[in-house]
Amino acid sequence: MGNISARSGKLVVEFRNQGIRCREQTKLLDTSVNRKRMQKLLKIIEAEIVLGTFDFCKYFPDSKRATKFEEHKQRKQTASHHFNSADAPTVKEFSDIWFEEKAIEWRKSHKESIQGILESHILPAFGKMKISVIKKQDILTFRSALAKVQGRKGKVLSPSRINHIMTPLRMLLNEAADRYEFTSPWKNIKALKVPRTEVDPFSLDEVEALIDNAPDSFKPYYITRFFTGLRTGEIDGLKWSNVDLINKQIYITQSLVKGIISDVKTDGSNRVVKLTDRVVEALYKQLKITKHCKSFVFCKPDGEPHNYQSISRSIWEPMLQRLKLKYRNPYQTRHTYATLLLAAGESPEWIAQQMGHTTTTMLFRVYSRYVPNLTRQDGSAFERYIDTQGEGNA
Repeated sequence: MGNISARSGKLVVEFRNQGIRCREQTKLLDTSVNRKRMQKLLKIIEAEIVLGTFDFCKYFPDSKRATKFEEHKQRKQTASHHFNSADAPTVKEFSDIWFEEKAIEWRKSHKESIQGILESHILPAFGKMKISVIKKQDILTFRSALAKVQGRKGKVLSPSRINHIMTPLRMLLNEAADRYEFTSPWKNIKALKVPRTEVDPFSLDEVEALIDNAPDSFKPYYITRFFTGLRTGEIDGLKWSNVDLINKQIYITQSLVKGIISDVKTDGSNRVVKLTDRVVEALYKQLKITKHCKSFVFCKPDGEPHNYQSISRSIWEPMLQRLKLKYRNPYQTRHTYATLLLAAGESPEWIAQQMGHTTTTMLFRVYSRYVPNLTRQDGSAFERYIDTQGEGNA
């Protein structure tokens, strides 16, 4: 809301234009007639601001702010002409510019992911359109269409995957709007709600059964997976140079993503993982198998790293079938490790460090609800603690 005030006996009009507070001195004396006159003028100014037709220089040509607002007006007109002209950039043209500028900030796997999304989804839908003409409804229609696309194994795309596809489109539109000074259509479009991380850990008995049924050459691999909680890319990219069997620890500094060694997922993922004696023993056995190869701890006979999809099809899935266990993806080995540590009563802070989480927030949000299924759920531990005044757990 604007305001009329007085300074040195003359009226001053106050309002906000383009987020800037304007306080302009008039030559009108502070009288009731002049105040009514300025109130009417202020209403006109505010209405024009809302409609986007307000011309500051028309009303206040001698103001110190006139030059600044005039320059903005000229830039806006230039941008409007550019986007309304026949040679205005299409989404495809602008995406090429944007991708080249941003690629230097991304690691290879992320660049490939963005490029795949552009080529498979965004450009087929928007590529030939001028980037300035895309409306909010176009975006929502596109997202609705994604919800009907079938992904792997005939399933429709998950909310998480749809959000992942929409992210480059949002970045493209917002960057173009900022660069060419038009209003981005991406306004009040919220990401789809993503269900909680699917956590379906194995019981300790199931873990032992899987390890017993694994081929001898893969027993060390699955012992390490189940009892270190490494991500798939972390264990597949693990090198002997990062293994310290004497001090019973491994250093996680890199990950294997699509056959390429790259940085780990987050800064917190750089960590030292403490090893149990069982894992150390398994790694000593693995040392005899692959030490002569190039550098990977778990690899093929020629020293090249494993392809996790091939291992899943040829080793993991057949094991589950033989044991008549419900199918769960290999990532559940990580979830299993976390829930077993919690069930054993290990410190949440230590577990978070082992898992590569910077805080315990993720740990409690994702895993804590599974602990009662692995430990007591009748309150007896708490009752004993009270009865012994805390000495029972000392």
